[in-house]
Amino acid sequence: MRIVIRLLSFLNRYWKRVTLAYVCLFLSVAFSLGMPELVKQAIDRGVGYDPLTGATSGTTSLLIWLGIAILVVAALRGVFAFGQTYLGEYISQRVAYDIRNLFYDRVQRLSFAFHDTAQTGQLMSRATQDVEAVRFFISMGGLRILYVFITFAGICALLFIMNWRLALIGIACMPFIGYLATVVGTRLRPIWTAIQEGIAELGTILQENLSGAKVVKAFTQEKYESQKFERQATILYNDSIKASKIRAFNMPLMSFILVLASGIIIWVGGSEILAGRLTGGELIQFYLYLAMMAMPIRMMGMMVNMVSRGISAGTRIFEVLDAKSAVTEKPGAIELDGVQGLVRFQRVAFSYDSANPYEIMGPVLDDINLEAKPGEMVALLGMTGSGKSTLINLIPRFYDVTSGNITIDGTDIRNVTLNSLRSNIGIVQQDVFLFTATIADNIAYGAVDASMEDIIAASKAAQLHDFIDSLPDSYDTWVGERGLTLSGGQRQRLAIARTLLIDPRILIFDDSTSSVDTETEFLIQKALRELMKGRTTFVIAQRLQTVRDADQILVLDKGTIAERGSHTELLQNGNIYRQIYEIQLRDQEEALNRRYDES
Repeated sequence: MRIVIRLLSFLNRYWKRVTLAYVCLFLSVAFSLGMPELVKQAIDRGVGYDPLTGATSGTTSLLIWLGIAILVVAALRGVFAFGQTYLGEYISQRVAYDIRNLFYDRVQRLSFAFHDTAQTGQLMSRATQDVEAVRFFISMGGLRILYVFITFAGICALLFIMNWRLALIGIACMPFIGYLATVVGTRLRPIWTAIQEGIAELGTILQENLSGAKVVKAFTQEKYESQKFERQATILYNDSIKASKIRAFNMPLMSFILVLASGIIIWVGGSEILAGRLTGGELIQFYLYLAMMAMPIRMMGMMVNMVSRGISAGTRIFEVLDAKSAVTEKPGAIELDGVQGLVRFQRVAFSYDSANPYEIMGPVLDDINLEAKPGEMVALLGMTGSGKSTLINLIPRFYDVTSGNITIDGTDIRNVTLNSLRSNIGIVQQDVFLFTATIADNIAYGAVDASMEDIIAASKAAQLHDFIDSLPDSYDTWVGERGLTLSGGQRQRLAIARTLLIDPRILIFDDSTSSVDTETEFLIQKALRELMKGRTTFVIAQRLQTVRDADQILVLDKGTIAERGSHTELLQNGNIYRQIYEIQLRDQEEALNRRYDES
């Protein structure tokens, strides 16, 4: 019931249209209930047929007027039925629109900790299939359910007024139908939940397979992936068939019970006519009302199905809408303006289990102390899993520290708005993501109002302009999905141009030049030296040139800063740095020396 109330609360914004929809509903029901009365009058007075004598006593003019009245009532009923249907669809579409936007906005604002465990296919299913199920619930369950009950109650009242004996026969079948509807709802609800989950799981498998198509082909796992998809599709098929069997059995059974009651009523009603206690028109009127009752009974079964599915879908949607972000703004958070770029870590510790209760891990970072002065470049080195990426992800508050604090110009980053914090930080992440748009649009993603001159200047600084200019459509060239039409080095340089365009005071390069060749990396570094002046820069370094240019080098080991200093100092005194140098950097140094000797 709580989910139903929350879903129906979305109607509050449209209370005027909801009210108008109910007015149309009431008038539609009223004109529908008035139709059998006119038919009765047409038979009893317009025709005036006496079943005992076979004589007629009606008048043609009265029959014509009653026929016109039936047409007028039918037309008015149609007008108000249209209004109720149109408004119901409009309201349900608006509610679906609101929920989709709320869902999307919520997903956008949830922290990295949520997205670390959330499956893309699950989220896509909730934003599409589940929202559509809720829309049907609002349209059928939220609005038309009242129509069903009003029609049912009105017909029951009229039947008892007309002939209580026949009414008892007609109403006697209703408890059986109500019981069947309740059983159907109870049995369908968990099945529909399983179906919704199955659709989401199928979407996840499909999304992962399409994203990893190259890996699948490289390891010749097409058959394995097809079997995995088929297994999930079979589970979804079986659940859907199970739900269909329940509906296919119970809905005809409801109709049969109603038809059986109709047959008994015709038999008993015929006896009443012969006994003179009922007219032919009244029997026809009674039967028309009973036939009208069949519609809400059939709709009741469909609505039970819609309500069950809507509740299941609503539960899944609210799981995301109610999810708590591990990173939130404090009430009264201030704007971070006039940033100089002094970044301090003071006794910072972090563990993922604090950001994500589903993970049980030890601390990733522990007792981190560092100071990066305005304009300094800080290079981070360390073996895989040492905590480099985690450290730089704490600066823009993608995660929050477990203990300690991080300050920018002396202000704790937890006391400033997220938007102002992140707008002062430019990030080139390790996994470069490009949108399906033009090259210019991708470069200007963080500064959508940037001029073409600024876009070109940023691409030149990232050593990308000559490549773009050589393309037939230049900056209007369409980038394929996830930037697959560009090489790794080109994607890296485009991401650098995108970051440089927003002109941040703090730069973060997460392995930003690891996918480019030595020559391109040399050109990028040459451009970045000028652009980094006056900006605090953190670089996860994989290139010797980056390490040499750094004002300080931090060597991380098991979540702590094991060594710090300059390249020369660490070569002389560092143990871990010396190992990294021998494994990763010595070959680069020798290659650079050969190139300088040749030149």
